[in-house]
Amino acid sequence: MTSTENDSQPTSTPAHRGPNPAVLAGLSLLFVVAGVALSAATGGVIPSPFGDPAGIAAYIAGNPAALTVSAFFQFAAAVPLAIYAAVAYSRQRHLGVSAAGPAIGLVGGITSAAMLAASGLVTWVLALPAVSTAGGAVVLALHGLMFATGGVGAVAFLGLLVAGVAVPGLLSGRLPRTFALVGIAIAAVAVLSTVSMLASGLAILLPLGRFPGLIWLIVAGVVLPRRK
Repeated sequence: MTSTENDSQPTSTPAHRGPNPAVLAGLSLLFVVAGVALSAATGGVIPSPFGDPAGIAAYIAGNPAALTVSAFFQFAAAVPLAIYAAVAYSRQRHLGVSAAGPAIGLVGGITSAAMLAASGLVTWVLALPAVSTAGGAVVLALHGLMFATGGVGAVAFLGLLVAGVAVPGLLSGRLPRTFALVGIAIAAVAVLSTVSMLASGLAILLPLGRFPGLIWLIVAGVVLPRRK
């Protein structure tokens, strides 16, 4: 009798297991901010690829330490971001989301992390003495590639990760409506940052997509439920 009664009791859905996504997004944001702050403190702000070529070459030749610091933290920021993308995809599937949104977010997050890691590696190569003092078109090309991957490449795909969490969260009701709509707006800004490739004045969209996007992912990691 007791066994029958126990069998009839509803079983609760197990909580999703995995790393805490809020901590992962927080680490990525921390590493990004640390890289910018420490490299600036070491050698000043890394010049924009739209600046004077002679000034860019002079900065690279004279500040290998700042470039190395920036390279380390950019690469470090990519690791928790990639894990976040995998955890967010897994959790949404655990919650029963069968639409394409989580997969889009996974692709966006992994690609954004790959772009950020590539930018860090290119920056590290640029800091090598044999490269940084070489000058010429090769140095300028590497500098441009560093910004292209860590800027437009990383931020645009970060927008897909944010959208891949926000849109399914809105449609399924698993995220507060206002919060999800804010995420969609941030994702739109991040994706639209690609227009900075056509108009350098719109490069302001890059930080507006990156930093609010990472902060939104931190909060989403707290708000997104672990069980149905």
